[in-house]
Amino acid sequence: MTPLLLLLAAQTATPAAIPSIPPAISRHVRPLFVSPMGEPFTAVKGGDALADWFQQADRDRNGTLTKDEMTADAERFFATLDVNHDGEIDPDEIMRYETQIAPRNRRNLGLLSLSEPVATADTNFNRGVSLEEFRVAARSRFAALDLDHRGTLSLDLLQRIRPAPPAPGKRNMDAPGDHLDPNADTTG
Repeated sequence: MTPLLLLLAAQTATPAAIPSIPPAISRHVRPLFVSPMGEPFTAVKGGDALADWFQQADRDRNGTLTKDEMTADAERFFATLDVNHDGEIDPDEIMRYETQIAPRNRRNLGLLSLSEPVATADTNFNRGVSLEEFRVAARSRFAALDLDHRGTLSLDLLQRIRPAPPAPGKRNMDAPGDHLDPNADTTG
């Protein structure tokens, strides 16, 4: 399902229409993860980058993420991407993100099928992303992940809906250096 259809389905579906996620789905612990807003995370050996992002975004440390926490996390990452601090992630800053911070395909490393998570936040198509556009994208992506419409996301839920790693014999999407540059300068 395309990200737009997933988002529309999440926003228009009633709680009864959303299938529950069976608890038997295995957790896919993977060393690389791209947050819903596009921030790359690399876990330490044996760790889970999704859990690392979740712990950072869960500001009140209560084990759940709210829409406000996800928006605050998006604002934090926006400040990292807005290198010239003009209030917009401009085309050069988007290019920096795509070529230095998280190069290549990010679609298979996150929770949502978004290959260009920063650029797709540009809703007015002016080739830049304002802070408000990034906030709106964060709220929309939260809604797409909040399958049961509880207004919170748990790490357990996110681990259960996380896509499985590539099948054996397929190209390893998590191979270091294949998609994300763990040495990229994200400080601007």
